[in-house]
Amino acid sequence: MNLFDLTGKRALITGSGGGIGLALARGLAEHGAQVVLNGRDPARLDVAATQLRAEGHAVETVPFDVTDEAAVIAGVAQVLAGGELHILINNAGIQRRTPLTDVTLELWNEVLTANLTAAMLVSREVAPHLLARGSGKVVNILSLMSELGRKTIAPYTAAKGGLKMLTRAMCAEWAAGGVQVNGIGPGYFTTEMNQALLADAAFTTWIEARTPAGRWGDPSELVGAAVFLSSEASNFVNGQVVYVDGGLLAVL
Repeated sequence: MNLFDLTGKRALITGSGGGIGLALARGLAEHGAQVVLNGRDPARLDVAATQLRAEGHAVETVPFDVTDEAAVIAGVAQVLAGGELHILINNAGIQRRTPLTDVTLELWNEVLTANLTAAMLVSREVAPHLLARGSGKVVNILSLMSELGRKTIAPYTAAKGGLKMLTRAMCAEWAAGGVQVNGIGPGYFTTEMNQALLADAAFTTWIEARTPAGRWGDPSELVGAAVFLSSEASNFVNGQVVYVDGGLLAVL
C-alpha cells in the first residue's frame, strides 16, 4: 500500500487562490486528492481552478470568508453537501507590519481573527463530520513566528503562537475520535505576502545568511509535509508541528 496515496480523498484548503494555499492544493491533487479551493474572491479561485483542471486535477471552488462565522457555517455546509471530506488545511492568513506601540485594537483583531480565529471556526464546523466517520486530517499552517518573535509583527506572532496551541488543543479533543491534527511551520518562502521582504536586498541577504540552506524556500517545498500529514503515513502523528525552514530554527 502506498501510504502517501490520497486517491479517493477530498480536501478543503482555505486561502488557496494563490501562494502557499494553491501550491498545497496542487500537491495534494498530484497525489490523487480531489481539492476544494477556498477564498474570498470567486474570480481568483476560478483562475486557480482553471490552472489545476488544465493539469488534469479534480477541483471544486467554494468561496467564503473564513473570518465571518455565518459565512463559515454556510460555506462548510456547502462543502459537505458536495460529498465526503477527509482533509482540512487551514492556510488562510494575513500579515500587517507595524510597530507594536502603533498597533490599534482594530488591526490586532483583524490579524488574530484571520490567522487564529478563522482556523478555529472552520475546524469547528468540519470536525463533527470527521469524527462521525472516525477518521480525518486537519493541518494548520503555522509559521516560524509560532516559536520566534520579530519587530513589527506582534499580532501575527501572537496569532501563530496561538495556532500552535490550538493545534494541540484540537489533538487533545479529537485524537480519540480518529482525527489527526498537526501543523506545518514554514520558514521564509517566496510568496505574495513576503514581496516587501523579498524586495529588501539587505533583509534577503540576512535571511540567506541566517538560514543553513542559504536561500528562501519555494512554496512547492511545503507539499511533502502536507501530503505526509494528510495521508495514512501520519495516522499516529498528532499534535505536532513540522517546521519547513531550511534549518533556520536549528541554529543560532
